[in-house]
Amino acid sequence: MTTDHGGDVRLTGIGKTYGSFTAVHPLDLTVPQGSFFALLGASGCGKTTTLRMIAGLEEPTSGTVALGDQDVTALPPYKRPVNTVFQSYALFPHLDIFENVAFGLRRRGIKSVKKQVGDMLDLVQLGDFARRKPHQLSGGQQQRVAVARALINHPKVLLLDEPLGALDLKLRRQMQLELKRIQTEVGITFIHVTHDQEEAMTMADTVAVMNAGRVEQLGAPADLYENPRTTFVANFLGTSNLIEARVDSTSGDDLVLRAGDGKLVLPAARCSAPATSGGKVLVGIRPEKISLTHIDDADTVPDGRNRITGKIADSSFIGVSTQYVVNSPVCPDFEVYAQNIERDPRLVPGAEVVLHWNPLHTFGLDATQDIDAGVESVEEAA
Repeated sequence: MTTDHGGDVRLTGIGKTYGSFTAVHPLDLTVPQGSFFALLGASGCGKTTTLRMIAGLEEPTSGTVALGDQDVTALPPYKRPVNTVFQSYALFPHLDIFENVAFGLRRRGIKSVKKQVGDMLDLVQLGDFARRKPHQLSGGQQQRVAVARALINHPKVLLLDEPLGALDLKLRRQMQLELKRIQTEVGITFIHVTHDQEEAMTMADTVAVMNAGRVEQLGAPADLYENPRTTFVANFLGTSNLIEARVDSTSGDDLVLRAGDGKLVLPAARCSAPATSGGKVLVGIRPEKISLTHIDDADTVPDGRNRITGKIADSSFIGVSTQYVVNSPVCPDFEVYAQNIERDPRLVPGAEVVLHWNPLHTFGLDATQDIDAGVESVEEAA
């Protein structure tokens, strides 16, 4: 990876309005040279508009776009050192794969293209397909041709607009790894727009979660997942159980909370809400962090764990894990994912259970937010 900043993408106060509708509120964003960056969000959140403003396909209402040291805000798309790969691969059906990839070089008047095209086809592992026509390739192969055709122009930045959206799930997963490999090999900046959380988390070094034209949170995938700062991010990236609780006291570095008539412990450093005594907090815990114990074995739960009781309402066996829905006085529809290692046959709908987890896995959010923000968006984007 290069450390020079010639390929940084810097958006400063960039915004876009259409009449009275604001598609993108003015935002500042820096995408470092050589990184794989994802803009993630549901339909209509502004991610594609942001990408199109970087490409020059959309004129910003405010702000500037800089690539490296160059302000490109006023430049037309063809004068910017960027290339875009769309969901529709837009390959020329009458040209073979070699000529599709060579197209950009030939247009610039470059005569000897054989070695460059050969290298690029090898990079995307399609060297043996050079003389085939696009219709003779699978969707994943066509997508790789589109990437090769974009990369042969040596752009400073490759923009990917929902590039895997048309592929089936298994192929999409293969292509995620493939694109990540290609990006690592060529070392240029990739900016990838997607509504698929798993795709963003699999491929990107950094993810910007967008919602209603704003960046909700920016960070490494693991950090966003483990330390969401808003209910939207907590619900949009995977699943979160959110419990309404009240701050009771502090104990060392921990907050002691009351939820119903039970007590929960939350590390103060993992609470993004103002935590004043008597104030409300939303306590979050991911389903896979929780253990489930039958009520008859409640005395086997180790001390020091957060615990609540409930009754199993539903369970689904999905191979690697069983997903339980538990009704609890402090949180209806509490979700728990238990790995299928040693299944307790008593854990069936109707069973009374203790839910327990390590307090270090708990996070705290501002209770003035909508507790369901981000939940519906996942369905809409599907």
